[in-house]
Amino acid sequence: MGEDRAYPEERPAHRTCVNAFAISKTEITNAQFATFVSDTGYVTRAERGWSAADPNGPGLDLAPASAVFRPGKTDPKRALEWWSLVEGASWRHPDGIGSEAKPDWPVVHITRSDAEHFAQWADARLATEAEWEFAARGGLDGALLSWTQAEDAERDRMANIWQGLFPLIDEGHDGHIGVAPVASYPANPLGLHDMIGNVWEWTATPYRPDHTSRHRTSTASSSEDPAQPDAAVGTIKGGSFLCATSYCLRFRPAARQAQDLAFGTSHIGFRIVRDRP
Repeated sequence: MGEDRAYPEERPAHRTCVNAFAISKTEITNAQFATFVSDTGYVTRAERGWSAADPNGPGLDLAPASAVFRPGKTDPKRALEWWSLVEGASWRHPDGIGSEAKPDWPVVHITRSDAEHFAQWADARLATEAEWEFAARGGLDGALLSWTQAEDAERDRMANIWQGLFPLIDEGHDGHIGVAPVASYPANPLGLHDMIGNVWEWTATPYRPDHTSRHRTSTASSSEDPAQPDAAVGTIKGGSFLCATSYCLRFRPAARQAQDLAFGTSHIGFRIVRDRP
C-alpha cells in the first residue's frame, strides 16, 4: 500500500493486511441510487442545503447546491476558481437545473454521509482505504498504475481521464468528455471496472497527510489535512475524468486526496463492500 514514486501524501509504501471482502464491480449508478431513494425517501445533502447552525456544515446558510467543474483560469494556484457552487445541482441534475442524470452514469454530488446511508440500506459499507487500494491494484502488487506497462501505451482505452490542455480542452480520445457510463472500460484482473478514473470514490478511512507510522497507528477518528485545517475531511481514491498527465497524476491505486465532508461534487461517487467469511 502507498507509493514512494509520486506525491508526498502517498508515502511511504508499506505492507498492510485486509480480510476477505466483496466489492461492487462498478461505481454505484444513478439507477441504483434512485431505487434507494424511492425505497427510503432519502434526500441528499446537496438537495437539502445548509444551515449556519449545522455543526458539520460550512458555517453559513446555503440554498440546495453542489460544486460543478467550470474550467476557466489555467493557474493551478487558483484551482478553486475551476469550481462553482451551482444551485440545483445534485445527483438528479449533475450540471444544475436543466441537466438530467442518466441511469448508467455513476451517481455524483454525494457526500460521504450520503454514501454511508446508501450502504447501510444495501446491508453493506464503504471500503477502507486499504481495501479500496487492494482492489484497485487488481493483483499488480507494487505497480505504479492499475495496468501493465505494456497497456500504458493504450491508456486512452483503459480509463476515463482527461486528454488535452487541462483545464481548458478535453479532447476526449478515450471516448468520453466528462463522466462515462459505468463499465465503459475494461475490467481489471479482479473483474472491477472504473477503479481508476471516471469519478473519485469515497472510502471510510479518515484522511491523514501521509502513511507514516505515526498516522497509520493513530486511533483518532478525526481527519487531518494541513491544506484545510478547519475542515472536516475524508479520503477519496482513484482519480476522475478530470485527472490529466499534465496536471494531476492521480489516476493510480495509491493516489489519495482529502475531500470536505460537507460537500459532494460533480466528480465524486462511491462503491460499496461487504465482509466475507
